[in-house]
Amino acid sequence: MDRPPSQYSTGVYSINADAAGSLREGLEETLTVARLKLPDLLARSLVTTNPIESAFSVAGNVTRRVKRWRNGDMRQRWATAGLMRAEAAFNRLKGYREIPLLQAALRQFANDGLYFEEAGA
Repeated sequence: MDRPPSQYSTGVYSINADAAGSLREGLEETLTVARLKLPDLLARSLVTTNPIESAFSVAGNVTRRVKRWRNGDMRQRWATAGLMRAEAAFNRLKGYREIPLLQAALRQFANDGLYFEEAGA
């Protein structure tokens, strides 16, 4: 890498401001996963937003059919119904067998205070 990752969003901004915003938004999480030195399959599963986007898409399709919203409780019920429908399509996390490694890495990460040192720098 010839320049800091945070500078990539500057170049992308001239092409597409939304893409630059998404890049900046996910950059810290992606770099955090990289710092944990997880096995490739588990790391790839953790840096993608596809499962969340898919669940919200299914929930959106379910709630799109609602014609009359009465109150907040009804909104919660419909959103829950949509997410439960999405849950039926969820598969096992790729790399799930390495979750004990993730737990150990997170413990070490928290004990070393890496996140807090970098955030304060």
